Amino acid sequence: MESINLVKGYGKVNTLLADIPPTQHSKPAESHRRKTAVLSLLILVSLLVVTSIAVLIYKSTTTHNSKTNSKTPSLTTPPSTTTPSQPLSLNTTESTRLVCSVTQYPNSCISSISSLKNLPPQLGPQLIFTLSLKISLSELKNLSVLPKALISKSNEANTVSALRDCASLFDDAVSQLNDSVASVVDGSEKEVLTEAKIADVNTWISAAMTDQDTCLDGLEEMQSSVLDEVKSKLQMSKECMSNSLAILANMHSLLDRFDQTQH
Repeated sequence: MESINLVKGYGKVNTLLADIPPTQHSKPAESHRRKTAVLSLLILVSLLVVTSIAVLIYKSTTTHNSKTNSKTPSLTTPPSTTTPSQPLSLNTTESTRLVCSVTQYPNSCISSISSLKNLPPQLGPQLIFTLSLKISLSELKNLSVLPKALISKSNEANTVSALRDCASLFDDAVSQLNDSVASVVDGSEKEVLTEAKIADVNTWISAAMTDQDTCLDGLEEMQSSVLDEVKSKLQMSKECMSNSLAILANMHSLLDRFDQTQH
């Protein structure tokens, strides 16, 4: 009987469980679903916030780069074109000053050339050199009579001997400069200065200057009383030949500045 009652009791328990409303035993599942929904919503909101921030940063960076690029010159900008250099166009005075600026005695160079008559409106380096060389020759020719004139006035044997040497040396110097002028000027007075002629003329002018120095050395060695007088009268001639040599030595650079072609 007891066992039957236990069975009956068990049946009542089952009946009671069956009568319990569904809402009472399903609350944990519903709570889990709510938590999941809230978590999903939070994740969605977070994604939206991150996306918005990323968009703002991208726009800010793009704007900054755009401004920077607008201020920075493009590396592909084509180089500016320059006008080809034109030949230097100078009047006679300007070209003479420019050429004489390379000499040791620019004042005597300018004054001697400027004193010439019938100069063309424009002078190039080669023509200025030729004129300088002719002036040197003219100065030296005027000096060639000096030793003979001094000999006629001197009673000193040592001076007379030294002056005779000077007369011979001056004649040789005149010959050297004559060869120089003939070499650089043809019959039509056109400059025909070549590399070979530059070398020859340089040798001849240098030899003429050496002749003058040798004359002075001889007078000094003989302790001649006319040494200072001869030295003073030779000065202009020495300056002219020195100027000619300087112009000749700088001919290439002068031609480049005048944008001319050497003959």
